[in-house]
Amino acid sequence: MAVVRAFIVDDNPTLRANLAGTLRDVARVEPVGEADSEASGSAWLREHAGQWDLAIVDLFIGAGSGLRVLEACRVRAPGQRVVVLSNHTTQQVRIRCRQLGADAVFDKATELDDLIDFCLRSREARLQAH
Repeated sequence: MAVVRAFIVDDNPTLRANLAGTLRDVARVEPVGEADSEASGSAWLREHAGQWDLAIVDLFIGAGSGLRVLEACRVRAPGQRVVVLSNHTTQQVRIRCRQLGADAVFDKATELDDLIDFCLRSREARLQAH
């Protein structure tokens, strides 16, 4: 069975833990790591280029910016996806994230179900590819 391996970049440890549990239990996604800053998130994604399928990035992280994390993984394998999960998802922010290579942008407060659906579709696509 093809597994979607997710890496989470968010500075809130409670949110990271809750999101990892939800991804595992509901979307059948396997969290493979997490980071709480731009530097650690960008470095992990680059250094483990073949070890993740989905990166979930918050825009406003304590040390740095999620936008720079998006930039750090613009060059990635065709099957790898990067999504933004943030409380700040204005139309301008969504456009900028797409310009930087985000495959989707989700609002933390209102679009968590949409993120889960995205994860399930990504898992299904991986299953069909294998």
